[in-house]
Amino acid sequence: SGSRKTSNNQISFKDDQKMFELFSDIPEIIENNFNVAISCSYYPKEVLPKLPKFKNNLNLSESKLLVQMSKNGLALKIKENQILETKQYQDRLDYEIDIINKMGFSGYFLIVSDFVNWAKDNHIPVGPGRGSGAGSVAAWSLGITDLDPIKYSLLFERFLNPERVSMPDFDIDFCQIRRDEVIEYVNKKYGSESVAHIITFGTLASRAAVRDIGRVLEVPYGEVDSFAKLIPFNPSNPLTLAESIKSEKSLRDIIDTD
Repeated sequence: SGSRKTSNNQISFKDDQKMFELFSDIPEIIENNFNVAISCSYYPKEVLPKLPKFKNNLNLSESKLLVQMSKNGLALKIKENQILETKQYQDRLDYEIDIINKMGFSGYFLIVSDFVNWAKDNHIPVGPGRGSGAGSVAAWSLGITDLDPIKYSLLFERFLNPERVSMPDFDIDFCQIRRDEVIEYVNKKYGSESVAHIITFGTLASRAAVRDIGRVLEVPYGEVDSFAKLIPFNPSNPLTLAESIKSEKSLRDIIDTD
């Protein structure tokens, strides 16, 4: 109501000690407060990725469409590159398609192929292929990559392996200036509810952080390197810079005498 007080001098976060003092006459309230918090705990359930269905005018299933498009694409690649020994390419494609369809990722390959080829058709520069996805003949046949995996002895299993079930992930580089056009195309075709941006945060270990700071501050490299090498190097249990200074007397001595 309008007459209800919305502020007083007690509206603040209090520490444990203060709360125990305030409710010393009824300590069970403190215990019950903890129980309420525990009962409200929420643990999200892990769910598998849900990809939008790839629709086509031929009314083919995603798996059958993948077979048709990749085989047609491979035939074109063989002709363009004047490849004479075609059997190993056809056998490799059959092998890959079998794994892709069995693992349920035919739709993913079709979706990626769709927006990559849309970008190329609209003269938006696309990288030739990066990461383990460049090892797929199916991806090459579909126009996702521009590298011949067999020519360069690249392995498909590094990208998709039935013994390690995980979502495949193509690393694709679009022109920085026009990449928003590709995102807009994907949004319009598959719906904004099916499209999301992701971000990766990188962190620096203590040694790398010191070297980077030294470079920015234009401290002589030899001086920075000598200091960085005093920081304990333990990849399995890396120490923060504060922990390193606390554990290493030589670091503290340099800091104290600087």
